[in-house]
Amino acid sequence: MSPARLLIIDEHDAVREALKARLNASSGLEVVGCTGCWETGLEEAISKRPDAVLLETKRTDGQGLKALRCLSEQCPSTSVVVLTSYVDADEQEEALQAGAARYLLKDIDTPQLAREIEAAVGV
Repeated sequence: MSPARLLIIDEHDAVREALKARLNASSGLEVVGCTGCWETGLEEAISKRPDAVLLETKRTDGQGLKALRCLSEQCPSTSVVVLTSYVDADEQEEALQAGAARYLLKDIDTPQLAREIEAAVGV
């Protein structure tokens, strides 16, 4: 079975690169794109059609939930997994209502994160 294709959108360079390295090492995932700009991420999601997008919603531009809504609307066959720094109950509820498949914290270990992404895409 081929690995699930994943796009990462997180504005923090070090976090994004660490996630890419960690998740590429997982046999069930292939990172096909990695960006800090959600608009670029949306364009990549439309063109590359990944199975999942890993999205940080707590952005300095305040556009994380807007990014989620755009991804859900324009890429309905792509599962969006929110990976965030801390729990915000209101944001979590809004994210799930906007189409997020999962709402996870960044302190999750790599094997569990990979399992969550794979489960979100039905692998």
